[in-house]
Amino acid sequence: MERVAVIDADLIGRRKHRFPNLACMKLSGYHKGRGDDVALKTDYEGLDGFDRVYVSKVFTDTEVPEGVLGMGNVSYGGTGFFYDRAPSLPEEVEHCMPDYHLYDGWVQGKLDAGAKRSDFQFYLDYSIGFLTRGCFRKCAFCVNRNYDRVCMHSPLEEFLDPERRKVCLLDDNFLGYPRWKEMLDALKRTGKPFQFRQGLDERLLDDGKCRELFSSRYDGNYTFAFDDVGDAGLIERKLILVRKHTDARLRFYCFCGFDRADIWDGDFWADDVFGLLKRVEILMKYKCLPYVMRYERYRESPFRGMYVTIARWANQPGLFYKKSLREFGEMNGRQSACFKYLEDFERRFPEAAYFYDLKFGEMGADGMCAGGKSGEVV
Repeated sequence: MERVAVIDADLIGRRKHRFPNLACMKLSGYHKGRGDDVALKTDYEGLDGFDRVYVSKVFTDTEVPEGVLGMGNVSYGGTGFFYDRAPSLPEEVEHCMPDYHLYDGWVQGKLDAGAKRSDFQFYLDYSIGFLTRGCFRKCAFCVNRNYDRVCMHSPLEEFLDPERRKVCLLDDNFLGYPRWKEMLDALKRTGKPFQFRQGLDERLLDDGKCRELFSSRYDGNYTFAFDDVGDAGLIERKLILVRKHTDARLRFYCFCGFDRADIWDGDFWADDVFGLLKRVEILMKYKCLPYVMRYERYRESPFRGMYVTIARWANQPGLFYKKSLREFGEMNGRQSACFKYLEDFERRFPEAAYFYDLKFGEMGADGMCAGGKSGEVV
């Protein structure tokens, strides 16, 4: 029997941690299955007392103390270390049942300290895994850009815990797999609510996919992506199709701050902000929620504050439903940084005023806002 330490570096290095590391749970499940003594380490002390130490992280900016990765008993991996070049887990580890109890002690400690149970629902209530892996889109910013297709990864039974009430799928582009319907039927047969955490590809929807997907016992908001304003026409056509099948609230990841033309200048940054605002307008029109995701280089933008302000507004549904972007700025006070960012941008680009005054509850199906005109694609 070996002594094994599993370290979720994001658990240690980030202020909030609301989702378990699947690789850590699989490593723990594999070693416990061999009879090894496995501990979730929540610090980097005493690592030389273990036969094996595994360190995994998802986020590239999570720091790991200098010297840890060079220790002879330490192995490390994950997108946080290698991004799109992350090595795969060994097959016998990848296809074992995750240890859903790895985080039990840590979670209980948080609950005992007064934390809300809902903040730890993915540790307590969900079976988590991949049915498929890969994507054919080859988006330059994506960790899956080296794939050229979607392929089957594992059967549902491989990671389904009958004792857990819900299922969370991490698939990269589930609807791009030719046999998606068989897998969706298997999910439906469990009777458990399920969700696709990474989002689904709106561009692949047709009547058949809409019928099957929107008749499911889905968990939370259906989530898609609207990463490029250049897809606006296609996304809008798909939204018209979707609204023939469901009135459910949809959420769209809106990626921004990534230079597709490799021209990092003022013109790019302004166009990117307007492209984000245009996407928000389209989503409002069809009663959908944006979720703004910023590429790390947005910090280099002369309009950095605009990205922060738009994200603070759009990513809080309670505010987004009720207030226009301008009202959100005013709510923060005319002396606030938020208000000044909006004011400075509008002074430089007066056409921004149209987007500032759009309001979720006042957008009609024709894209008209009370007292305004439909916007042009920037």
